[in-house]
Amino acid sequence: MRKAMAKSLLMVVNEDRFFLSHRKDIAIAAQKEGFDVKIVCKDTGQRKTVEELGLEMIDLPVNPTGSNPLEEVRTFLFLLKLYGKLKPDIVHHVGLKCILWGGLAARLKGVKGVVNAVSGLGVLFSDDGYGLTTRMAIRVMRYSSKRGHVAQIFQNQEDMKLFQDLDIASKEQCEFIKGSGVNLTEYAYTPEPSSLPVRVVLSARMVREKGVITLIKAAEILRDEMQGKVVFTLCGGLSHNPKAIKEHELRKWCDGKYIQWLGYRNDMEELLKQSHIVVLPSYYREGVPKSLIEANAIGRPIITTRSYGCKDTVDDGENGFLIPPKDEATLAEKLRILINDPQLRERMGLKGRQKAEREFSLDRVVDHHLEIYRRITGAQTPRH
Repeated sequence: MRKAMAKSLLMVVNEDRFFLSHRKDIAIAAQKEGFDVKIVCKDTGQRKTVEELGLEMIDLPVNPTGSNPLEEVRTFLFLLKLYGKLKPDIVHHVGLKCILWGGLAARLKGVKGVVNAVSGLGVLFSDDGYGLTTRMAIRVMRYSSKRGHVAQIFQNQEDMKLFQDLDIASKEQCEFIKGSGVNLTEYAYTPEPSSLPVRVVLSARMVREKGVITLIKAAEILRDEMQGKVVFTLCGGLSHNPKAIKEHELRKWCDGKYIQWLGYRNDMEELLKQSHIVVLPSYYREGVPKSLIEANAIGRPIITTRSYGCKDTVDDGENGFLIPPKDEATLAEKLRILINDPQLRERMGLKGRQKAEREFSLDRVVDHHLEIYRRITGAQTPRH
């Protein structure tokens, strides 16, 4: 009796670093279940790490933050040719740019199954009135999704409602998975350091929309009373977006003592354990920020905004504080409360850990993805 061929799965992600931090566990679990998995992403120097996981990686020509028409066409044509050559059973697009061009290529090449994971809407949908670029993107995504065997995954209810209202996703296509999940064993609850200074951590790409400047301004408000007692630590790499914060600006704002910029780091677990407070004053259209999910798991109080995605990580007054976007004065006020009250930090941290256990388990996220893959491809649940 002939053995059935493994179902082929292409996971298409902007960059290798994002794949490793947000999607590798899903890919590994799919491979263990019998899927033939390949990762399609931009190689930023992490190919060896991906391949050491036993996964084949295909370099994707993409500018994750760019809008040059020639670069965009190149990305689309690459995916069109790749899907035609490999004829995958299922493609899993992560992020708007991959959804946009990968979804179109999948429809034109007749790919059997498509999973689109909306991990935040970024600046494309941030304006009240959509510009030409956004309107064209909506039309392309609407065309690509109007067929069977398409699943659309959303991390927050607002993004899901928007896609339904814009007729990009039907209710039947929508799946709600709250964030990328966190390994609750790896990110175990850890009491805060007993030694001073109090360390406030922000982990994000160095772009204005992530609230980097809001935190710097709040730190300056507190400088006279807090210098020597507190260290503000910015963790994150620079963005290639022309409007992003420049290195010389960060060097000017960060004195290396009271306000520090560490650049891109791959040891966030340890940095979170060394922290006392985690802050993300983002006004970017997030999915659900992984850095805040991890902060909950470790047991750190969080200050973030009432923006989409961010507010899903905090029960205001329980495991942290929610503040208005672009409000450095309120941020400074909430920071002052937490800096001066270690007992409150501990109570909020414990509440955060409980929230992570209830809502953000990586095991549940992985299982939900595998169920979607099985349903779309008609694969059977393996017997163990």
